[in-house]
Amino acid sequence: MAQAIQIIGALIILGAFAANQLGELPTDSRLYLVANVVGSVILCILAVVEGQIGFVLLEGVWAIVSGWSLFVILGEEAGPPA
Repeated sequence: MAQAIQIIGALIILGAFAANQLGELPTDSRLYLVANVVGSVILCILAVVEGQIGFVLLEGVWAIVSGWSLFVILGEEAGPPA
């Protein structure tokens, strides 16, 4: 079961990456960033469960950076406070 979940997490990230490389999804779009956050959180959780520290670091940082970028973009879309 964990293998299937890992594959789903990886496919989410790879799908966003492929769409970006094909010019269909810019890296500053909400969809691209959400896909990266979701996929990396899935993979990070599984890495924690399996005690794979290197992958915890990789996917944890990936999730944090993607999440922060999404936060910034959503803040810019909301505009300045009134």
